[in-house]
Amino acid sequence: MDLRQFLMCLSLCTAFALSKPTEKKDRVHHEPQLSDKVHNDAQSFDYDHDAFLGAEEAKTFDQLTPEESKERLGKIVSKIDGDKDGFVTVDELKDWIKFAQKRWIYEDVERQWKGHDLNEDGLVSWEEYKNATYGYVLDDPDPDDGFNYKQMMVRDERRFKMADKDGDLIATKEEFTAFLHPEEYEYMKDIVVQETMEDIDKNADGLIDLEEYIGDMYSHDGNADEPEWVKTEREQFVEFRDKNRDGKMDKEETKDWILPSDYDHAEAEARHLVYESDQNKDGKLTKEEIVDKYDLFVGSQATDFGEALVRHDEF
Repeated sequence: MDLRQFLMCLSLCTAFALSKPTEKKDRVHHEPQLSDKVHNDAQSFDYDHDAFLGAEEAKTFDQLTPEESKERLGKIVSKIDGDKDGFVTVDELKDWIKFAQKRWIYEDVERQWKGHDLNEDGLVSWEEYKNATYGYVLDDPDPDDGFNYKQMMVRDERRFKMADKDGDLIATKEEFTAFLHPEEYEYMKDIVVQETMEDIDKNADGLIDLEEYIGDMYSHDGNADEPEWVKTEREQFVEFRDKNRDGKMDKEETKDWILPSDYDHAEAEARHLVYESDQNKDGKLTKEEIVDKYDLFVGSQATDFGEALVRHDEF
């Protein structure tokens, strides 16, 4: 077994391992918290710093003087101003905050991009992805490790085609990101729901019944006594998941479960930052207004924004 084969088997073992009896598998995709700190500007702006830069970037603030901090914040503002009209709107600030919070996704895409853009043309075709990921399976159609790679490849191809907006079977970096992280893209949410239902729907009737719902997140493993959280999940299924009370979850009910309409913390924070910094109350911010309130955005300490600026080039 070569290295690629070993790594795939390792990831599959992790993905397909049954939950331990006391553990709960969570299929719900929630927006991450902007910060684990209390949002109380009367005490500190730590929450705002985490939200604006991401917690890891915010930790590096101690290196620069206030003057250096203001200078680098000004460079960040130029990146946030997407249409280059000299103003930062709530929507532009919201998009930046979401980028900062999900920087790990872009880092993951960069790592995988290098391994799949085989001809280094700045694009990843389905053939390139298939050959890099499943090449050895095509050479050995009956592997002895027990996994159905052909079925996985068909599923991947379906998702790749969904991510590929223009249908040319060649993915740009944005389309490749949608392929790898479909839950982050509105137009990919149907495929997230479809794949989830296929995983849980053991009798293949296109619906999820109560026992399939529980069986996905909990394995009895010979234990007759269910934990309290399992009993609660049974109640949740009957009272909230199965909205039409037919005993099963259809596509729309499954979507409401795994992709809930969460409160938009990024938009709330963007509106807060604009409100606090908008000196002339025109509903948008100039670079000067942001830099004047630099302690709200980046604090009186400062940070090395170099990585943020480089990573944001693809944003």
